[in-house]
Amino acid sequence: MKQPNILFIMSDDHAAHAMSCYRSRINRTPGIDRIASEGMRFNNCFCTNSICTPSRAAILTGTYNHVNGVTTLATMMDNRLQTFPKLLQGAGYQTAVVGKWHLGQGKEHEPTGFDYWCVLPGQGLYHDPEMIEMGEKKTVPGYVTDLITERSLDWLKQRDTNRPFCLLCHHKAPHRPWEPAPRHLDRLRYTKIAEPETLHDDYRNRARAAAAATMRVDRDLDATDLKEPTPDGLSEVEERKWKYQRYIKDYLSCIASVDESVNSLLDYLDENGLVEDTIVIYTSAQGFFLGDHGWYDKRFMYEESLRMPFVIRYPREIAPHSVCDDMILNVDIASTFLDFADISIPSDIQGSSFRSLLGGKVPADWQTSMYYRYWMHLAHHNVYAHYGVRTLRFKLIYYYSDSMGQPGSIDESREQEWELFDLERDPQEMNNVYHDPEYADVVTDLKEELHRLQEQVGDSPCKEI
Repeated sequence: MKQPNILFIMSDDHAAHAMSCYRSRINRTPGIDRIASEGMRFNNCFCTNSICTPSRAAILTGTYNHVNGVTTLATMMDNRLQTFPKLLQGAGYQTAVVGKWHLGQGKEHEPTGFDYWCVLPGQGLYHDPEMIEMGEKKTVPGYVTDLITERSLDWLKQRDTNRPFCLLCHHKAPHRPWEPAPRHLDRLRYTKIAEPETLHDDYRNRARAAAAATMRVDRDLDATDLKEPTPDGLSEVEERKWKYQRYIKDYLSCIASVDESVNSLLDYLDENGLVEDTIVIYTSAQGFFLGDHGWYDKRFMYEESLRMPFVIRYPREIAPHSVCDDMILNVDIASTFLDFADISIPSDIQGSSFRSLLGGKVPADWQTSMYYRYWMHLAHHNVYAHYGVRTLRFKLIYYYSDSMGQPGSIDESREQEWELFDLERDPQEMNNVYHDPEYADVVTDLKEELHRLQEQVGDSPCKEI
């Protein structure tokens, strides 16, 4: 069978519960839904470190962050590392990346393994952004999502049609500060967006880390985020509600442009007879809090942050309207692409190909637990460093609460604590049952599984209480 084309579309901070194919209460995404309805939706796709730079490095390399060295926003990726685009390129693929890179600038960190690259420096701007095209920086007029789409399509149109391609289309949106395209500024002005059930969370019966985080909608959004003054005379609850509406409307309006981009790329494949031969994926580098627990941002191992949306279409191997509840991770993506391209998966890649899942076949030894670690202690949003294990039912988190010398972290220790959540009984993670005698055996088993996973991936446990 011929090698398939790969179109990998990734946004930044697009939570699964802001996509209608994931039964969102607050958003409609018809473009992205096309991929899900014509292919497969994964309900349990997770990142191994919920922050932009580390997750991107894990996706490209297929390795955990303690292996690839990209643990925080301050640790840039060495572009000599092995990545799946390099391996595809070596096997004859045409490769390109357009949009957000966020893995560093300069000769040691700029994209490698790509025949063409045009990326944003750092986080990038929404309007009239600078873009670095093959090493040349220039300011480009327009809206960033549209510009990324246009350059992606331009590259597709000029490619060699006799060779397979791998295009990474990486959107900045809907990352903070949530600046919609002019055409979408007023699309939700007169719409009231449903509030999450946990908007008014008071962080009781959780580790101290939850209350300490500085990512609260009512307290920590700034003037740049809100874009207009908060009305006078509001009660505490009314102010939280008002700020939530301001935040979420801009967030969803940014997604509207991303969804249009997906539609445009899918239309191109349709019009050029490429549907059958092209794997199309839409995902996000991590999840995001959409007022859940009263928060914006990510970082925590809680579900809204940990979970990545992941929909995939490939008519040759995936039946329409498929759904998979098996667990896949961001480190598995590289192996899967190499598997499809019939390229041997190097032994130092830690992720596993989930290709068989796409046809409904689950390997006997397929993962039913995953390891997570957030290293960026206290920086930016005062989130404590932690690691943990998630199974299909339970989640055990250990806040070791120390920088461990990591660049970009703050060297001030906090109290160590454990959290345990029964996701079947408590899907919103409101009730820490770590000290509940009913779960004593679960705690013991999960600690053993946590340490097994750490040994498996080669990470070192911290001193545990």
